Order: sequence, then structure tokens, then C-alpha cells
Amino acid sequence: MNQIISLEAPRIYPTFRYRDAARMADWLVEAFGFRIHASHERDGRIVHAELALGSSMIMIGETADDAYGDLVGAPGATGGKSTYVAIDDADLLFARARGAGAKILQGLSDTDYGSRDFICADPEGNVWCFGTYWPKAHENPAAE
Repeated sequence: MNQIISLEAPRIYPTFRYRDAARMADWLVEAFGFRIHASHERDGRIVHAELALGSSMIMIGETADDAYGDLVGAPGATGGKSTYVAIDDADLLFARARGAGAKILQGLSDTDYGSRDFICADPEGNVWCFGTYWPKAHENPAAE
């Protein structure tokens, strides 16, 4: 029996905070063969970058003394990382997650780059970020 499988861009993106995100982006390119897909800076610091490896991506940013930093912690064995999942309907999933007992860490919010997001923790404390922003490695935002 042959099945036709529809392929779509990934929806799950591991995310990492680094003390020096620019240096680490260069290192990840050199060491692992990532390519910089997009990079957004504020005051000379990378606040968000996407690094592609084939059709997959990770997201990185610099550590900051902010609410998200409080949620995921600093780089090291127990912090600086989370998982981002691209979704179609943030409001629907927010209600579902809350109904299932997820600990809401950051309620629904709209970002300046057009995403609708929320952040929650699963019953064992892992941080999950959900949003409608859906980067695709085969699309080049720099060319737009």
C-alpha cells in the first residue's frame, strides 16, 4: 500500500540563549555547518537569529534580564533552552493547554513581527513556546 505523504516546513524549533549570541552563531556555522537564515539585532546584540541546517532550524538569542530569561534560565546544564512550536491558531491551543493543566508562564500576546504567542510549562517544568510565526528554511527573508 503506497501512501502519499505531504511535506511541510518544520513546526518545532529548539531555542537557545547564549551570553554572546553573535560569537556562538559564527561558531555554530563553523563547527556544525549551520547557515544564518535570519538575524535581528538591537543595540548591537542579537535578540533573535535563525540558523538553518538542511530543512531544519534552531533559534538563538542573547541572554537578557527579561521575563523570557527568567523562564528559561541562563546558558548551562539546566537553562538557556526551550522548544518553539509553530501553530496555526494560538488562541485555540492556549485554551486547550490551559484546560489540560499547563502552567501558563506568559499569556497570549502579539509580537512586533506578526506572531501570536504564549509560553507554558508542562507538568515536569519543561518550557514550551507556541506561536503563529513559522519560519521556513527554504525561504530567504533577506531577499524580501
